[in-house]
Amino acid sequence: MRRLFLLTLPGLAVGFIAGVVAGGLAAFVGQPTGWALVSAISLGVPLALAGGGYTMLLINGKVRLGGFAPAAVYWLVAFPLCRMLHEILTRLIISGEPGLPPDPLGFLAYQGIVSTGFAIGFLWLHERVAPRWWARLAAQDEAAERTYLRYAEHAQAVFEARERRRAATSQYRATRKPARKPSTTSR
Repeated sequence: MRRLFLLTLPGLAVGFIAGVVAGGLAAFVGQPTGWALVSAISLGVPLALAGGGYTMLLINGKVRLGGFAPAAVYWLVAFPLCRMLHEILTRLIISGEPGLPPDPLGFLAYQGIVSTGFAIGFLWLHERVAPRWWARLAAQDEAAERTYLRYAEHAQAVFEARERRRAATSQYRATRKPARKPSTTSR
């Protein structure tokens, strides 16, 4: 269990931080402190678990490294479910009775739209935190080492492709004919 926790920590942390930020925003806009705390926890925990799930898919090679489409599809399902759970838990804790939003299908559809933005933020932060974390774990864990090496190979391939594009652009610019300058004399 400890190994699973350590491997998925980047996704768990990014998801939980997103929930805490939502709670902080609730406090910032004037919600009572208790409500903001409930919001942070009731959204942070589901997002953390979903983030850990995404990380497990990544570790097991089910999700392409650095790819937005797989993350967007994952969060298209996971984010609305996390938000629905957040709504239910918040109502339960605040009012003592669980309840769905007035239009559950509309709510889920809207959260599906919002999930794209969340997927961008999650992926951006995860791609910055996770490889460094797995580099630290690589000496003790084979899965962390394997995933870190995949990231290193991916980064090398991206770098080499960028360098090839730069060289081709430079070569093209050096060999093309200079543009004609418009005549400044009038007839």
